[in-house]
Amino acid sequence: MTTYYTREHEWIAVNGDTGTVGITGYAQEQLGDITFVELPAAGDTLTKGAAVSVVDSVKAASDVFTPVSGTVVEHNSALEDTPELVNTAAETDGWLFRISLSQKGELDGLMDADAYRTYTDSL
Repeated sequence: MTTYYTREHEWIAVNGDTGTVGITGYAQEQLGDITFVELPAAGDTLTKGAAVSVVDSVKAASDVFTPVSGTVVEHNSALEDTPELVNTAAETDGWLFRISLSQKGELDGLMDADAYRTYTDSL
């Protein structure tokens, strides 16, 4: 499994033709306590860069953008009752949705972990 990152602070862990998407630890720290997560529905067709979800926190509401194009195959229903999972496990159990990638080549424009760390260190 390979994980990629966006400049908008999403991550995608890719296994074959499926990716698990969430927001990064950096993003959840900036947002503060997460109070609600709006998730895309299974079957939704997404286009890279489109706003597909909203994360509400005590500080602000923030759009989540899909890092790749594809079809949602599942969302993390645990977040409906426990949105704070995004705070406690942003890059593991706090994932948002899984997507079947329609254009794997879109991954080429994303950052690896080292590049993302360098990027956030510069902010």
